[in-house]
Amino acid sequence: MTNATAPKTVRTLIAPDKFKGSLTAGEVAEALASGLRASAGAGVGTVHCELLPLADGGDGSVDAAVASGFTRRHYTVAGPTGQHVPASIAFDGVTAVVEVANTCGLGLLPDGKLEPLDASSRGFGEAVLFALSLNPDRIVLALGGSASTDGGMGMLTALGYSFRDAEGRQLYGSGRALARIHSIRRTALPELADTELIVASDVHNPLLGAQGAPAVFGPQKGAGPDDVALLDKGLEHFVSRMTAAGFEDAASRAEHDGAGSAGGIGYACLLLGATQVSGADYFLDLLDFNSRKEHCDVVITGEGSIDEQTLAGKLPAAVARRSGTRPIIAVAGRSLLPRERWQEMALARVYTLAEYTDQDSSKDPELSAALLRRIGQDIGATLR
Repeated sequence: MTNATAPKTVRTLIAPDKFKGSLTAGEVAEALASGLRASAGAGVGTVHCELLPLADGGDGSVDAAVASGFTRRHYTVAGPTGQHVPASIAFDGVTAVVEVANTCGLGLLPDGKLEPLDASSRGFGEAVLFALSLNPDRIVLALGGSASTDGGMGMLTALGYSFRDAEGRQLYGSGRALARIHSIRRTALPELADTELIVASDVHNPLLGAQGAPAVFGPQKGAGPDDVALLDKGLEHFVSRMTAAGFEDAASRAEHDGAGSAGGIGYACLLLGATQVSGADYFLDLLDFNSRKEHCDVVITGEGSIDEQTLAGKLPAAVARRSGTRPIIAVAGRSLLPRERWQEMALARVYTLAEYTDQDSSKDPELSAALLRRIGQDIGATLR
């Protein structure tokens, strides 16, 4: 005989993005789950937590893939200023995930010193080359967090392209070197031709101009007005040299949505034949979100800041769109959306760390984790 008064188990799917500068997506999920589990008491049921740390194609993509069952493969690459850095890719035997952030990202600059003209994407290319050695069917190129604005010149150098100046000297890929390119030699990589390349990104900027990589993203990497002008001119020269090297679509690709992502690495990826897809939706598919949501009663998502950009299609919005009629709870460091706009993402509730403290938690991992555990407990109390 069934006991109708038996405590109910509430099944939650915790599917957040990272809290940038503070916690990885996995750490956010773990902290929330810890609080949710602690909220259960005798006679009031239990909370089952399934953790699905997410990424949208930016930094944290490798970690999210590993958390969902991919194997982490370690490799040493040239960092953004040439120093050796330990990097990793994710691989499941079919698909490899390679990211800019852990190979040549802003977070890898020595002492945090920005190098807008001299940082290179070479390390990302070396990681792609390592991924190719595993014979994957496809490589997912996660482009967020780049320290460089070199149009992918460094990446291409690692993949067998030779860039030389007017005196025939080899050029090291960097924003500063773009304007000095005189000739380009292409070396065929059969493995590259046989592998599907996917750029998972939600950046829509072209390579050049007022909305291009130098103008929009250069200042975040330390580029002043003169640097931005130099980089834009250098990338324009780069496009003309790629055209001369036999890329007939080099000019049109520079105008393509997403060519300006990761300091123009998106442009180089397009030249290599990569297909660009929505980062948020692609990773939700890759990490099997639709299947996992079927077994839960409540979905909990979130990111560092919920704002107008979130509504425009960032990861929490994609999660909400796919969650159907299940209650959706969002957790963030801060929210700039008033309560009356929660319905635009079908959110039942938004919890923010800012509501729980007067301190700035954005750079304090320990405080952020502690606050998320408290929020998890409060969410658990409402679920009971």
